[in-house]
Amino acid sequence: MAKNFKLLQGRMSPEARARSEAKADELIRQMALDELRVARDLSQEHLAELLHVKQSAISKMERRTDMYVSTLQKFVQAMGGTLEIRALFPEGDVLITQFGKLRKHE
Repeated sequence: MAKNFKLLQGRMSPEARARSEAKADELIRQMALDELRVARDLSQEHLAELLHVKQSAISKMERRTDMYVSTLQKFVQAMGGTLEIRALFPEGDVLITQFGKLRKHE
């Protein structure tokens, strides 16, 4: 029999709850594109409509390990987000601004 999550959570120690919340936060910050789309409650079909492509193109994009920054930016924007590219160094993070406003090539 399934147990109510709130009931189980209420029985957890504060330390266990903090560990659980930290793990959940970590998992939320690290998602593949298909997981992000599902978390945003979007279907491939709906995203395809927003991007004016076929559903199969969305499926292919979600499976790719390499793509143009502009393609990724459009994908994220269609889901309601903004793409940021950061370089992470021991002494601090640097936001790469070169891709902030991608120009269309004519």
